[in-house]
Amino acid sequence: MPELRLIDKLREYLVQAQGREVSIKDLRSELRIDPTSPAWNTINKLLAFDLVKDKTVKPSGRKDGIYKVITQVSPVKVFGRERRPPIELVFPRDFDSMIEMSFASDIILREGDLILISGRSNYGKTGLCMNFCGENIDFHPVLMGNEYTTVDREPTPRFMNRIDNMDWVEWVNGSGEDKFTLLPVYSDYAEHIVKDRINIIDWVNIETGEFYLISRIMEDIKRALGKGIGILAIQKAEGVGAGRGGQFTRDFADVEILLDEYGEHEVLLTMGKVKESKQRVTGRKFAFGIEKGVKIINFRELEKCKACGGKGYRGPNTCGNCNGMKFKDKAVEF
Repeated sequence: MPELRLIDKLREYLVQAQGREVSIKDLRSELRIDPTSPAWNTINKLLAFDLVKDKTVKPSGRKDGIYKVITQVSPVKVFGRERRPPIELVFPRDFDSMIEMSFASDIILREGDLILISGRSNYGKTGLCMNFCGENIDFHPVLMGNEYTTVDREPTPRFMNRIDNMDWVEWVNGSGEDKFTLLPVYSDYAEHIVKDRINIIDWVNIETGEFYLISRIMEDIKRALGKGIGILAIQKAEGVGAGRGGQFTRDFADVEILLDEYGEHEVLLTMGKVKESKQRVTGRKFAFGIEKGVKIINFRELEKCKACGGKGYRGPNTCGNCNGMKFKDKAVEF
């Protein structure tokens, strides 16, 4: 069999290096090019002209002999493919009515979607995550993040207490085995996502000054989900309309839930970005209480107080219609 030409050897090697950077120095070494042969200089021309022209590589732009190997893609056929229905994910329910959160029926979720829960510390993030887990337990969800396991890779006492308090959920199967998967993961979440399953991450910790990284973290998680759903919790400051990372938190979120304080003992839930819905969901507000950290009670929709226009005061005085809460319970339509 005749020996491969240099260009063929080069292409063969670059197929395995797609998405990475390569240097002329390393290529000469990998292909075992003799410094005294014409190929020593020819490889420069092949990279700079032939392989750049056909979009196999892209120069770094620094004239340092380094090239990015372009990942090759093929066209994706659209028509003639199976159309998959929306994902049936059960949202948490109100235990006064035993009804799923009222906005849930308006939200359309697809395979690979990501639900982002941004909330103040101690205002319901873990409660919602645990309820998502419990209501979908027969789909064998995956749990990971700071709230669930210790550094010794044991379930945290608070997590075990919440499990015990959720006595309406059958956490184990007939053999006494967990119906969920608990992973001791606190970073690099995308590397541990279980494909095609419901993956719940509570919560993602990002260092101050690096909050913009949340966008890349969420992108990597979405790409790893396959046909599954991701539910991701992050921290949020008081009175801010997005989680830590600001606008970057919305780049890859398909559903955004914001949690704040409502009065002294309740949670204010605001629906942020909703990518697909049957009717308007974004901007709607709800309030609820939480018993024992996990049991959602008195869930209802709110509307802006008409007397004060949602300001909480009228002139110099607290609004007497909403008692300074800015919202009133929305009247239920029958």
